[in-house]
Amino acid sequence: MKIKNLILASKSPRREELLRKITDDFEIIVSDVEEVLPSDITSQEAPEYLAALKANAVAKEHPGRTVIGADTVVILGGRILGKPKDEDDAFSMLRALSGRTHTVITGCCITDGENERRFSDSTEVTFYDLSDEEIREYIATGDPMDKAGAYGIQEKATLFVKGIKGDFFNVVGLPIAMLYRELKFFEEIEE
Repeated sequence: MKIKNLILASKSPRREELLRKITDDFEIIVSDVEEVLPSDITSQEAPEYLAALKANAVAKEHPGRTVIGADTVVILGGRILGKPKDEDDAFSMLRALSGRTHTVITGCCITDGENERRFSDSTEVTFYDLSDEEIREYIATGDPMDKAGAYGIQEKATLFVKGIKGDFFNVVGLPIAMLYRELKFFEEIEE
């Protein structure tokens, strides 16, 4: 990948690690934009909308740079499960996910201020039935507190996963194969 002046508009260490599979040549600049969804947006549209909000805010402050924004949501029964507010909220989310299949959507936006590409990937994840003790032990690790749906599939929650249909890296927070292909558009513009 030969894009110069690439920015990742995310503070997620997981996204940083995944983007390094494509290139090491990028800078992290986090957007301070308020993530508020319009009332008429669907749960499936929300990740792309939020990714574009972040990417465009950073691109506005850094003209001439190519910016990647991303946002991941966990959807269960049509409802978005965001990051838990506290341990009780994390427990409720994990209890709801127990023994069920949910959808993880990561929306991405790449922009250079003039051109914009938005896309998203969707992955189905099925959890085993979880005991209250398993959930409490996992919450005690602190891992679920900064993650959509209160779990990180790449961490200890991997023990909860009965099956996955789709891109594993999408669940981690960045559909890197899809992102790589979309970045080629911006690579061609620079040439």
